[in-house]
Amino acid sequence: MAYGQHQSFYLRDRWLNKAIKHLIEDERFFYDKEAFEKIGLGKNMVQSLRFWVVATRVVEEKFNNDRKKIHLITPLGNIIYKYDKFIQFRDTASIIHYNLAKEIEPATTWYWFFNKLNEITIKKENLNKSLNDWVVFNEDKKISIRSLSRDVDCLIKLYTAGQSILDPEENIQSPITKINLLKENKGNIIKNSPSIDDVGDTALLYTLIKYAEDQGIDNVSVEEIATKKGLWGKIFNLNRATIVNALEKFTNQPKYSIKFTRTNNLDTVRLPEISSLEFLEFEYKRKVETLV
Repeated sequence: MAYGQHQSFYLRDRWLNKAIKHLIEDERFFYDKEAFEKIGLGKNMVQSLRFWVVATRVVEEKFNNDRKKIHLITPLGNIIYKYDKFIQFRDTASIIHYNLAKEIEPATTWYWFFNKLNEITIKKENLNKSLNDWVVFNEDKKISIRSLSRDVDCLIKLYTAGQSILDPEENIQSPITKINLLKENKGNIIKNSPSIDDVGDTALLYTLIKYAEDQGIDNVSVEEIATKKGLWGKIFNLNRATIVNALEKFTNQPKYSIKFTRTNNLDTVRLPEISSLEFLEFEYKRKVETLV
């Protein structure tokens, strides 16, 4: 499990675009001594950005033939860079969030907060204690309380920074605030239950197809969607009523619809026969054409 690798800097607007742009030109950009000058960020921010591009799955870290680390843009990263490099779509923000929170590494605190922490409202000091208790129980090695506290601070800022700022060019803006998953009020950290529009139709169906793809299945139950780690109820804080409404809406998709079977014992969803990336590119191409 991994903690505190973000150097205390949450992801900012335009950062992913900056990173991909430079990685297209140089797969070892993050090891360039002049990287911080080329990208226009501080040295620690560049290290933070290296973490964020991998954690959001737009870039993967590998070794080249010389056993040197390189960073390659993933198919997902290429789609985002091609169609929504400035993260204007809520769907993109939701997919970035999904990739951060769906698995235990490399952003363990994000995974814990959305998949394991059951409280909807919690005091910040209690949030720190709950994370520490979970880490002590699940880790063999000792993790510093300071590192965990930095993770909590960074998580909160990632979902709330810039919420009240009107200028989208403001350099403290986080690209993920737009999906309204979290708010801070008088020391309380509150998980919001967003609307379908907040998350985005494309993101919801993409994440469901991706889950089924990863699991090697073609159908999933509503109970799983509502309660299982890595799915809508956990990752997006969606209640069961909103989940059912979204599924009913997706039965009427013009191109890639689902089959939603409702019975007394088990409500199941059969997913369209398309890969998650093919679906995402189809939807993003359609979105861009609509905007032109």
